[in-house]
Amino acid sequence: MAERIGLEAVRELMRRYLDEDGEKRSIIAEGPSLDEALRSAAVQLDCSVSRLEYEVLEKGNNGIAGFGKKPWRVNAYETSSKKKVEIKQEEHFEVDINIPSDVQAVQKDKDGMAYVRLSSEGALLKVTPPVGRGKRATERQAMDKLHIRAVHGFNEDAVRDTVKAAVGEWMNVGDFIANPAADALLTVDVGAQEMESYVILTPPQPGGCDLSKDILLAYLRNNKVVFGVLEETIQNLEDDPIYKIPVMVAQGQKPQNGEDARIHYLFETDRSKLHIEEKNGKIDYKELHLVQNVVEGQVLARKVPAKQGIPGRTVTGKMLPSRNGKDIPLPLGKNVRAGEDGLTIIAQVNGEATYIADKINVETVYSINGNIDLKTGNQFFLGTIIINGNVEDGFSVKATGNIEVRGNVGKAELSAEGDIIIHQGIAGKGSGTVTAGKNVWAKFIENAIIFAGDSVIATQSMVNSEITADRRIVCSGGKHAAIIGGRYRACEEINAKTIGSSSGGAETILEVGNDPKSKSRMDELDNKMRLLGKQLDELDKNITTLEEMRKQRKVLPEDKEAILDELIHKRDEALAETQSLKSEYDGLQTYLNNLKVRGKVSVSGKIFPGAKIAIKDIREEIKNEYKGLTFYLENMLIKTTKYEELEDETLKKGPPDAYKTD
Repeated sequence: MAERIGLEAVRELMRRYLDEDGEKRSIIAEGPSLDEALRSAAVQLDCSVSRLEYEVLEKGNNGIAGFGKKPWRVNAYETSSKKKVEIKQEEHFEVDINIPSDVQAVQKDKDGMAYVRLSSEGALLKVTPPVGRGKRATERQAMDKLHIRAVHGFNEDAVRDTVKAAVGEWMNVGDFIANPAADALLTVDVGAQEMESYVILTPPQPGGCDLSKDILLAYLRNNKVVFGVLEETIQNLEDDPIYKIPVMVAQGQKPQNGEDARIHYLFETDRSKLHIEEKNGKIDYKELHLVQNVVEGQVLARKVPAKQGIPGRTVTGKMLPSRNGKDIPLPLGKNVRAGEDGLTIIAQVNGEATYIADKINVETVYSINGNIDLKTGNQFFLGTIIINGNVEDGFSVKATGNIEVRGNVGKAELSAEGDIIIHQGIAGKGSGTVTAGKNVWAKFIENAIIFAGDSVIATQSMVNSEITADRRIVCSGGKHAAIIGGRYRACEEINAKTIGSSSGGAETILEVGNDPKSKSRMDELDNKMRLLGKQLDELDKNITTLEEMRKQRKVLPEDKEAILDELIHKRDEALAETQSLKSEYDGLQTYLNNLKVRGKVSVSGKIFPGAKIAIKDIREEIKNEYKGLTFYLENMLIKTTKYEELEDETLKKGPPDAYKTD
């Protein structure tokens, strides 16, 4: 789409100039492109292309497949010497001010400029102020611009005032002989698909007026260019026109399709990725963090909603439709729920967050197909762990539910809030530790440290171990089930097939009738008080020595006096700590004395000499071999009766299903 402004008037004016100036020659040239047509005209006029003035008579067209092809036709002539100067000046200013926008953004210094525009109101002068350390525009620059535009009868005082004010507004500074037929020309072109619009300005001839911003905008509107107009570019064309070069003055807006909804996962969905932990500059291959534990109420994922599309518009104002983003459902699996906002996925239970079959789940049971070793690392799970292998030496397994080990447990650390079920046995090698909130089940326990909130049950043997249970310790079921060597504490009962060994060996101690935890704490307190007692004795000796020295000398040296003060301060702290420990010890003692529990030790087979039994605070060492007895306390004496069968049916049934975490 194109329009020429005052074309016939320009032709008439050019013919008049040709008649007035015989030195000017014009020719009509053709070419497949505008550049080719101008080069042809330059050859015919024997001058360079830069010295040509031209008018496009007919636009060319490349056609389709050779059909409809049309050449460009221009009417060109060589400029006069005066015009040559004018072109040089204009080209100079074009280079100075047409700076790319990204450069302008970082430009700090800019000189003030003087612009001249000829209009129906007269000769107008605009002077812009400098930026940063830029130089101010001068009166000479303004007057030179006026002279170049053939404005000679200007008001010098008005020019001086405009330059001095430098407010960047057009001011009338004089008159000129106007020739409307010589006004600047404008061609408006709307590009393909109407997404861009360009203008080509033709410079005014002597006496012609420049194009103002308002005129440029009006002609754009007349050509239906109503959207995306580049106001800054239009203003620049008013101040410092660019001639014969297409200038983009409007740009459409492409439609933007909306983004589809997506899920932002707050846990790692790719389980093949290892998370190796570094400690003190070394890689800890035991801490692989293969399980992603989550707690009830934890947010596991968030949906980013689909976005609406943004329609586009052409420069002529036509709407370009856009596509809205597609919605997706929440990938809800088991043990998860949608949040109140409908966008979040929340865990309903403690467990492991998994992403399987395009669903988010929380698994309450974590199965390991193999051993706990360097391949798996240590394990911690907010639920139940089932290990289809062994737990190797040096590793730890912790769970808030149950732990089930289908193989053996070595010198490892196991801890669970529920039951710990070991299908084979525990070989702790003196330091392996197993702690259960409920029961510990195993075939055998050797050289291990065991704690249970309820009971410890072994079907074959307990050897040289330290076992503590809040209720019962049971070693029965096998033909040779025996407790041999070690220390065993239970609140209610210790029940075994055999206790001790006919060959003697390691000391076997069995304690019942007390709260094992309280009793253990009392032993700990007793040891601390013994150490504090020794420390107090040493402090008292040193304090007495220094006080005797002061009594003899009447005055101690300054350094000795400071030492005495420090010793007295430490003694006061030790006494206060001893008093605190004694108070806790006495409280536990009172609790145990009032504990209403009938502690007993039962042996269905033999108990050998050397075994030691303690019921509450009464201790007795077995002197002879006995068979089928139950030991109990009566009138502060340990007595015996016929073997009493185990009463707890749960223990008789064997270990529970590990999947039942409650």
